[in-house]
Amino acid sequence: MTTTFETQRAALADVVAIPVTPFAEDGSVDQDTHRALLRRLLDGGVGTLTPNGNTGEFYALTPQERQLVTELTIDEAGDRAVILVGVGHDVPTAVASARHAREHGAQMVMVHQPVHPYVSQSGWVDYHRAIAEAVPELGVVPYIRNPQLHGDRLAELADACPNVIGVKYAVPDAARFAAFARDAGLDRFVWVAGLAEPYAPSYFSAGATGFTSGLVNVAPAVSLNMLEALRAGDYPAAMKVWEQIRRFEELRAANGSANNVTVVKEALASLGLCRREVRPPSKPLPEHERSEVAVIAAGWSI
Repeated sequence: MTTTFETQRAALADVVAIPVTPFAEDGSVDQDTHRALLRRLLDGGVGTLTPNGNTGEFYALTPQERQLVTELTIDEAGDRAVILVGVGHDVPTAVASARHAREHGAQMVMVHQPVHPYVSQSGWVDYHRAIAEAVPELGVVPYIRNPQLHGDRLAELADACPNVIGVKYAVPDAARFAAFARDAGLDRFVWVAGLAEPYAPSYFSAGATGFTSGLVNVAPAVSLNMLEALRAGDYPAAMKVWEQIRRFEELRAANGSANNVTVVKEALASLGLCRREVRPPSKPLPEHERSEVAVIAAGWSI
């Protein structure tokens, strides 16, 4: 019997939330706060969660912490959300993480862009194929940040691994995305705008049907309002939301996205929802920059 992955495909055509990983005063993962933040997302209407995404500080977590975050998320979500677990690093580590996710009840894995200074086109296929073949029951979503990758390579991967069902595309070029999606097969995959709300309108116009979000941690309703407008094809309404979140996302994107996670945690801290601490190489905002983030967060309908 061939798996169709219909539930997983539907979950990708949505707001794909990337939860933060809150830390306790001693620097460990704050499990109680993590659960509270997840409940807030679920209660806010979010139906797709990505533990161990970049907003969750994937690369700053230990292997044991990544497992903990996966297990906490799956346990807290229950049947209220579809879980897309971030995996990566070397192939054995990624495969072990994917199998751990499967054993604990996740439905999909997102494969982070390979961290290697030398990535060949065929090597990219081999890397993802090794992971996808290890968990054929799970939907697999490559996270593409490489503008050099050709769409036909994704098609080649999916020919070998039919569980490759969606793509988180995060190259900041809407025209390149449109061409890549059509070269790979526009209707073959679920296309997720991997650069969140700022790029969602342009990427939806080119074929995306879902978008990732870190902002959703702070204001779930704002992200869901944009999705509703985009699903309706109401681009003026979507751009009204874009204008509302513009400054927040500019702060996150500044200086090569140095404060991408920092700004989200600062907003949550201003609302009393978690501590602001992030791990190196990220760093908390200086005192004089915190007030602007707090004003933005307070101004949203939370």
